[in-house]
Amino acid sequence: MRHSVRIAVGPVQFRIGSDWAEPVAALRHLYAGYPQDETRSADATVRLFAARPWRRWLRPSVHIGGDFIVPDALPLPLSMGLLAAEMGMNLQVALGWRRHMLLHASAVAKDGRALIMSGESGSGKSTLAALLGEGDWRLMGDEFTLIDPAAGDAIAFPRAVSLKNDAIAEVASRVDAARLGPLLSGTPKGDIRHLIPRADAIAAMQEPARPALLLFPRFGGELAVEPMGEGEAFVRLTEASTNYVALGEAGFAALTRLVRETPAFGISYPDSEAGMALVEQLWAEAAR
Repeated sequence: MRHSVRIAVGPVQFRIGSDWAEPVAALRHLYAGYPQDETRSADATVRLFAARPWRRWLRPSVHIGGDFIVPDALPLPLSMGLLAAEMGMNLQVALGWRRHMLLHASAVAKDGRALIMSGESGSGKSTLAALLGEGDWRLMGDEFTLIDPAAGDAIAFPRAVSLKNDAIAEVASRVDAARLGPLLSGTPKGDIRHLIPRADAIAAMQEPARPALLLFPRFGGELAVEPMGEGEAFVRLTEASTNYVALGEAGFAALTRLVRETPAFGISYPDSEAGMALVEQLWAEAAR
């Protein structure tokens, strides 16, 4: 590829190549504080390419390729090249990673223990993780949480946080503007802007944490907490895992241990301040 960059996030070494300079330059800005070892072999490869040579210049459209692809995926305009790169990185991990059990969940850590939050898009898990990560929590990831099948620990995967729509202004009011990527307007998921995790979260991304609390948040409802049984938590997490089936017996054992050892709750909250307060309350109770 004409332009490329290597980025290590947690245990994953990415190689991203592009027909255009702009997406790679944007990635270099977002991931400037991450290890970029050019000698380490890639665990996952992303290609951003033009389907026809003239598409590099004439109404350029970005197709996402790599080790794994979605054949019918529509291309994105070059103005969304950064989004295409991030989508490609997600795709390679979701379809190809087998060293850990993957959960579509955000995670933060404190005192060597992890809080894992799983939910559908729009549930507020990424915003909560981002806001908690600006306090005395360590951001471990907003898109995927990795679980070590042997030890049961949560493994950090602190990619740039994808903030969407109203969450952009809420988080932007609390952080240095230098830690924010460009505003991507009118994407398939609305407005998106990426937040660079704090330097301490990146420096500690090789440090695992023991799961201590599972939350299934729902943004926008009245403040409520509902204890969740092991069976329901297990089913929800199988639905949130992209490789549970592929891991077979190891995935079953890892997920069974996670739900048996970790208290789980469904929560709803009307705004982020109430959500963070509720998280802190449940965390304090779990530590007793």
